Amino acid sequence: MRYDEIRDAIAGGTAAGTLPSWARRVLADAAAGRAAHPAVRHPLGFLCLPVERSGDLGVCLHIWTPEVRPMPSTTSPVHCHSWDLLSFVLYGTVRNVRMDVAPDDAATHRVFEVVSREGVDELQATPSRVRFAEGPSAAHRTGESYTLPAGVFHSTLIEGGEDAATVALGRRSPGGGDLSLGPLSAATHRVRRARCDPDDAARAALRASRRIAAEFPALFPARAGTGPTIRRHPPRRTGGAAARRAAEPGAAGRTAERDRRGP
Repeated sequence: MRYDEIRDAIAGGTAAGTLPSWARRVLADAAAGRAAHPAVRHPLGFLCLPVERSGDLGVCLHIWTPEVRPMPSTTSPVHCHSWDLLSFVLYGTVRNVRMDVAPDDAATHRVFEVVSREGVDELQATPSRVRFAEGPSAAHRTGESYTLPAGVFHSTLIEGGEDAATVALGRRSPGGGDLSLGPLSAATHRVRRARCDPDDAARAALRASRRIAAEFPALFPARAGTGPTIRRHPPRRTGGAAARRAAEPGAAGRTAERDRRGP
């Protein structure tokens, strides 16, 4: 399924009957190492599985999971997109909190513009110094969809546990920028996007596939041996996902948020 088909399924109320099966096929490819694009540990705390990039349109699976260590963020969870977001929740509860952001003499944060090129995010410090306060929030649960227009500052939280997944559609809006709020003292800097360890990505994909099947039992009657399998990689001579976890106990903690460059 491509952007237009997914959008039409959500708009037509048929997404719950079609997107779970499609998502499990995407996850099966990721678990078997057949994905066209590598999984990325996003600074907002989720695993991003890119599916489509076509001009101003994009489709991704966003997975919040304890199977993957969060990517450290150099700014904050408060951000806004240059694109309009449409998401369908495959499982879990996703809460979006809108933020009221305004210039203030007693500013607490600086506005950074995020410019991405070839896997590197350049966070450009702007002269804008602001304060923010929480505004309205809304929780979205399994089988529900939600939208966020371009230019709306917000943060995203995962409620009731560590697991959630969404199908995220993005359509770029002309004239907008990808912005994030960061420390007043921070300067312009670059961050390279971190590809996820293949074994970690495979385990996350398998976990997500099982969660989808559990949430939509009518679509997936229980049968022995179903679901994606994990591709096993030969042990690495130096480190690897298991060694890193052993060296960093508790590293599977959970944060939530932030998509700077497309879904």
